Amino acid sequence: MKDIVYLLFNLISALAKLIRPGGGRSIIAENILLRRQLIIHSRSRRRAPNLTPLDRILLGFLSLFMAPRRIARAAIIIKPSTLLAFHDAMRKRKYRLLYSPRGSRRKPGPKGPTKEVIKAIVEMKQRNPRFGCPRIAQQINLAFDLNLDKDVVRRILATHFKPDPSDHGPSWLAILGQAKDSLWSVDLFRCESILLKTHWVMVVMDQYTRRIIGFAIHGGIVDGPTLCRMFNEATSGKSWPPRVSSDNDPLFHYHRWKANLRVLGIEEIKSVPHVPMSHPFVERLIGSIRRELLDQTFFWTATDLENKLRDYQRYYNENRTHTGRDGDTPVESRGDHVIALDSYRWGRHCRGLFQLPVAA
Repeated sequence: MKDIVYLLFNLISALAKLIRPGGGRSIIAENILLRRQLIIHSRSRRRAPNLTPLDRILLGFLSLFMAPRRIARAAIIIKPSTLLAFHDAMRKRKYRLLYSPRGSRRKPGPKGPTKEVIKAIVEMKQRNPRFGCPRIAQQINLAFDLNLDKDVVRRILATHFKPDPSDHGPSWLAILGQAKDSLWSVDLFRCESILLKTHWVMVVMDQYTRRIIGFAIHGGIVDGPTLCRMFNEATSGKSWPPRVSSDNDPLFHYHRWKANLRVLGIEEIKSVPHVPMSHPFVERLIGSIRRELLDQTFFWTATDLENKLRDYQRYYNENRTHTGRDGDTPVESRGDHVIALDSYRWGRHCRGLFQLPVAA
């Protein structure tokens, strides 16, 4: 469509050039152009009026019918004050160029630290948040043989460094979770079947690799023996970790639950009461299960729910990427998993809820 409009404009311009300016056509075109200029000039603006696309088209088209010497006279629609201001600006620029040092456009005054020094100071503060300005100045002077003052460091950090307001240091759960297979997180959530029957789901995850260890489902009320059975079922076939983290739900204060952990030789770590953010990994996992699976499909019975959760566990551990893992999956893939762009197909996961490219 745009090409057709451009072609139409070129055709009209060619016809106007063939007709050539002169005679009555030139007078009529000049009168219309001057009238259009008056309309533009009378717009209620305190500065030069902006030309609309219609104004530009009309002025350019009408100028084709005018003689070149008449175009120069008809094109002046500026105020004398505008011309005087333009002359004053040009005069100031002339003398500034004449009396300014050539080849130097920097502002007068101290040069200040270079970009490399600023980058080094900001990076040192980011990597060592507990360092103060005197300490940073001393470290920079020692490393780069400079003579920076702590006030210079303070001004640089005030301008270029933006601290993270949510960074209050690592929690104990985060510290312990950095050791592989040393900390599992366990939690419960409930969901409703298509017949509105309540089902409790226990999820166990490894905090280091972010992989799902297992699920356990129970339809009905959960008590101490049931909680122990669900944990043993969700972790069956796996080697026990040294520690398990749980929240302060009354279910995890049952005597049978604590006795079961003592028999298995597992130490329990409690999160901060009434603070879900102190138990972040498993809470986020439960949110992902709800958003990606349970909110997108129905289930009829506990067996149906268990099968769907098993499918989601395989997808989550083997195919779903994670930001906390730098875009990798919790379970490391074996062999070369790079897929050629000219030879692939779409694999279905979780009964078609997710489709990812696989090798053809």
